Amino acid sequence: MGIELGPNQYGKAEVRVVAVDRSTSRHTIKDLTVSSALRGDFTGAHLAGDNGHVLATDTQKNTVYAFARDGIGEIEDFGLRLARHFAGAYPWIVGARVEIAEHGWDRIAVGGAGHDHAFARAGAEVRTTVVTVDGDTEHVLSGLTGLVVLKTTASAFAGFPRDRYTTLAETDDRILATAVTARWRHTGRPDWPASFAAVRTALLETFATLPSDALQQTLYEMGRAALLTDPELAEIRLSMPNKHHFLQDLAPFGLDNPKVVYHAADRPYGLIEGTVRRDDLPAADVAWAGTPGFC
Repeated sequence: MGIELGPNQYGKAEVRVVAVDRSTSRHTIKDLTVSSALRGDFTGAHLAGDNGHVLATDTQKNTVYAFARDGIGEIEDFGLRLARHFAGAYPWIVGARVEIAEHGWDRIAVGGAGHDHAFARAGAEVRTTVVTVDGDTEHVLSGLTGLVVLKTTASAFAGFPRDRYTTLAETDDRILATAVTARWRHTGRPDWPASFAAVRTALLETFATLPSDALQQTLYEMGRAALLTDPELAEIRLSMPNKHHFLQDLAPFGLDNPKVVYHAADRPYGLIEGTVRRDDLPAADVAWAGTPGFC
């Protein structure tokens, strides 16, 4: 039996960087978590402890800070700058992957107007990107996570098979809630903020307006609506936990419950994941390599 080294990568995970734009008296901030990973010929390090091909992860961290010095801009562009730099740094590095999460801040309102240099942390939603440079090709995933949504009606769940372990009752009217994680792959280079806003709007409007017979149906239609915003979007992958809300039994207190009081269950929960894609564009598995949480 022979044993050999398989695919591998290494990098610096979760570099925290905050950049302040002070070019005017009205400051802006970019608050990012950046992770890098390099792919290439690192066989010597693995098999013999030879670090001659190892660009230190501390160097990767410092590169993030140095590049932030000149401004970050949109996270997709910042990711491309970093990935191109790393992939071209040495001949034995053949690819680089940069993942970025952007943490939002809102201006604190003073007298009804946003303050010039004081901010409050935004909600749990985080904008994301994953940029991969693989040889001569570049791939960009945009995305979001922590987009928590809920609707109080227009959701049903019925017609599922029943066996001796089934206790769940069918329903034609339930609360539907989830926390959306989504990533979508570009084949072009759009106006990043406008593209992100269009996809996010499509996701939200579809969730709100679609009468849902299953969270799977909702996931597919949300993904379909997102792809229709731009012909250069090749695919979208979504992960959506079902944040269950169960009617609370008030009978012990001599009260009825006409669908007004619910228990919000923490766990366990259903987890629905799926990919929606165009059938006329090629797959790009390398764009998703190292991105867990999707089927």
